[in-house]
Amino acid sequence: MTQMPDPPARIADLPVSQRERLTVRSDAAGLLRLAGHLAPVVILGWLIARGGPGWYLFLLPQGVLLAFLFTLQHECTHRTPFASDRLNDWVGHAVGLVLVQPFLWFRYFHFAHHRFTNDPDRDPELGGLAKPESWGAFWLHLSALLYWRDKAVLLWSNATGPARAAYLPDRVRPRLRREARVLLTIYAGVAAVTLLVSPVLLWMWLVPLALGFPVLRLYLLAEHGRCPAVASMFENTRTTFTNRLVRFFAWNMPYHAEHHAFPQVPFHRLPDLRALVRDRLEVTSDGYRSFARDYVRGFPRA
Repeated sequence: MTQMPDPPARIADLPVSQRERLTVRSDAAGLLRLAGHLAPVVILGWLIARGGPGWYLFLLPQGVLLAFLFTLQHECTHRTPFASDRLNDWVGHAVGLVLVQPFLWFRYFHFAHHRFTNDPDRDPELGGLAKPESWGAFWLHLSALLYWRDKAVLLWSNATGPARAAYLPDRVRPRLRREARVLLTIYAGVAAVTLLVSPVLLWMWLVPLALGFPVLRLYLLAEHGRCPAVASMFENTRTTFTNRLVRFFAWNMPYHAEHHAFPQVPFHRLPDLRALVRDRLEVTSDGYRSFARDYVRGFPRA
């Protein structure tokens, strides 16, 4: 597996005992946060399924909550939300099923992103492409249409190949193939149930997810969009100051420069890490509305 880069000197210079405290994982903290995230998903799903008056109003909030499970899967790649490695992997695979994002593949993809953050040639998140710099590219990015296309192609290529990438060692290819085939089998079963039995999963899961994903895409754009392509994690990554609700459902990942600087720190200790390095933050935004306003300001007029 790709080796993670060393943390910046400020963190490396912390006393060993302090670094150890920052990296203590907790099943209790992780399970409590997971319960808090899933409870409204279950409630909204039930309200949608029962089809009462105004049920369609619950589709967007349900989709946002489902889409932001991405931040949990992201943390599971680092095995930090829970003390148990096995629990981290189980949850990561379950969320991958929901998001149509194979977890084993994503772990290798994401570790390469950490190693080459914002490097236009080597960061797989960029894929050799720049962030959107026009209104058309911006709306296409937020729509997530390319996300769904790319995930369909990924699943198929992994199931039949898988496709080669610099961040994927050959030894993992058989496991990627099995992972993709299991997911495709499950999705085929969901399609059969939707067509032959009931469309309830379509309305509780897939339609909301499609509606909620643009919100996640804007959130993710803030992590590195318009950040310089340099080695310093405090410069190539943005921390966004936001409210407690967003931080809760994003598993504290708005503290993103802090996460990149010391990715072994679990979500519930990131506020402590922020207190230690806040004077080092180079790129920040005062909320996602502020980020979006500043981001589009330089777009050429249609």
